[in-house]
Amino acid sequence: MLKLPLPLTVVALSLTALACDAGAAGQAGASLVDYSLEQLADIVVTSVSRQETRLADAPASIYLISAADIRRAGAATLPEALRLAPNLQVAQSDARNYAITARGFSSNLENKLLVLIDGRSVYSPLFSGVFWDAQDVAMEDIERIEVISGPGATIWGANAVNGVINIITRPAADTQGGLVAVSAGARLRSATARYGLPLSNGGHYRVYARHTDAAQTFSEAGAPGRNDWRRQQAGFRADWDGPVHDVTVSGDAYQGALSSGAGPDTRIAGANLLGRIDSRLADGSDLRLQAYLDHTERDQDNTGAQLLDTVDVEVQHGAALGAAHQLVWGGGYRYSRDRLEGGPLLQFSPAERALHWGNVFAQDEIRLHEALRLTLGLKFEHNTYTGMEALPNVHLAWKLRAGQLLWAGVSRTVRTPSRIDRDLWLVDARNSTPAAPRYTIAGGPQFDAETARVAELGYRGQQGGAFSYAATLFYSDYDRLRTLEPVAGGGAQFRNFGRGNARGLEMWSRWQVRDDWRLSGGLVLQDVRTHLAPGSQDSSGGTGLATNDPSHYWSLRSSHDLADDLQADLLLRAVGSLPRPAVPGYSELDARLAWQPRRDLELSLAGHNLLHRSHAEFGTAGTRQMIERAVSVKLALRF
Repeated sequence: MLKLPLPLTVVALSLTALACDAGAAGQAGASLVDYSLEQLADIVVTSVSRQETRLADAPASIYLISAADIRRAGAATLPEALRLAPNLQVAQSDARNYAITARGFSSNLENKLLVLIDGRSVYSPLFSGVFWDAQDVAMEDIERIEVISGPGATIWGANAVNGVINIITRPAADTQGGLVAVSAGARLRSATARYGLPLSNGGHYRVYARHTDAAQTFSEAGAPGRNDWRRQQAGFRADWDGPVHDVTVSGDAYQGALSSGAGPDTRIAGANLLGRIDSRLADGSDLRLQAYLDHTERDQDNTGAQLLDTVDVEVQHGAALGAAHQLVWGGGYRYSRDRLEGGPLLQFSPAERALHWGNVFAQDEIRLHEALRLTLGLKFEHNTYTGMEALPNVHLAWKLRAGQLLWAGVSRTVRTPSRIDRDLWLVDARNSTPAAPRYTIAGGPQFDAETARVAELGYRGQQGGAFSYAATLFYSDYDRLRTLEPVAGGGAQFRNFGRGNARGLEMWSRWQVRDDWRLSGGLVLQDVRTHLAPGSQDSSGGTGLATNDPSHYWSLRSSHDLADDLQADLLLRAVGSLPRPAVPGYSELDARLAWQPRRDLELSLAGHNLLHRSHAEFGTAGTRQMIERAVSVKLALRF
């Protein structure tokens, strides 16, 4: 197991001592007035087209979570921050597991959402999803989170079926000086220490260390869930901005222990290293080259251990072709060596597999008229299991007038097979012996890529500097969804005999009531349905056809500067009931009060789930865990 000792207490005490000598100079936390609604519309996003696009001009259902949003919500983990996106469905299963998705197919092993951290995919080829208990970022270092609901495969590749989450951290130049942030509560505790300095050659860097631990949850009957966890992480980022080239190098390393019932702790560890060069060429075009290495380890009782090593390289070139065309094109290659040591219940055959993904893509934004833009994109991606996949999209955007954008799009995307889909063998513990194991579920050698064809119609508008809004209608048609089919001789294997569709409406708005008071709200209405293709004998209902999604969810957020040094925030959220397994709908309130007696010091009190002592968000009756009311205090000192 990778060992990453992180003496966070020593680091925090040392930085606190430095702060006492440094005086009161430092950065204040971002205030509401730092970003007006007009400035938010002008913020440049990169997740829609891999090029810089004004948020107001982006032809996609995209929501921006800012650094100020995260701080004012009192979010201590990435899933808590993602609750701020009205186009995401976030359900907490227990102390460490979440079901996070967009536009349906919610599951603890959700497999239709692509997540990036500073351009590095955190996708797991084990199940085509994200281990959220292994993902962490110093919350104070996040610049913004771009959340796209809807397909993003032409730009980001397979598995960006229902959405893309792009977590972008701040440049090192924006995190100079020191920071110590300590949070404590009955549910979650964390400590972060960070320090940034300039480099002699004109660059900047920062280093950080972070410790987080969480208490266990309890069942409806009050039985302990034994799912508490502890996690340590450290990392760095260095940036050099020059007249021609911008260079970024960053890396992280982590380790953690996750309680797993009565058995031994699940051990996780990992490290990554990323390098990126952005160049402005003499002809006015832009060239980006990025490469990263990623190593992850996961050792879980009964299910076995995984060692995953990944190398990823990509290049893209963006250029204006005359006055009417803005072209971006490029390609990439990713190699993963995945080693799975099965446990008493799970086996994988082969135990070790080399996985390859290669792609080329091009997307052209064509200016048909001063107010009308057509975007045509196509990616060809090759993977180890199914070979070549074509991922096209067409978008049309019409600027009706200043601040008003009408757009429409059609796309095709896929979810490629995972190790579980193809290589899994689930042992029948009741009818097996070590010498003669029997299997109840097996990966399917014929399992193909799941597909989705998506149509969207969206509108985004702004009325002066006081009111902004967005709405998107969507329809997704799914084919070749995963099913569990019986085979001759007993047992079952994964096949692609499922079909489905999802339709719905996403909308959100922001209202600047006064200079010191902003209201934000969002609503999602959705209808997700699945069925079996003729000839299917699937009876599990718990594989690819598991669509345990609410018909609606909404949120309302108030951010109020009560005084120059006092801020109050409220978040009211409601989620409809889940059908299978049935989970009652719920409403909850989060609140935060922050006092900033000096520019470099902030004290805050936050409460989560204040309306009820506890509630369930996901899971089967009898075994599901209750999410309890929680209160925490936080101190953040900058120097």
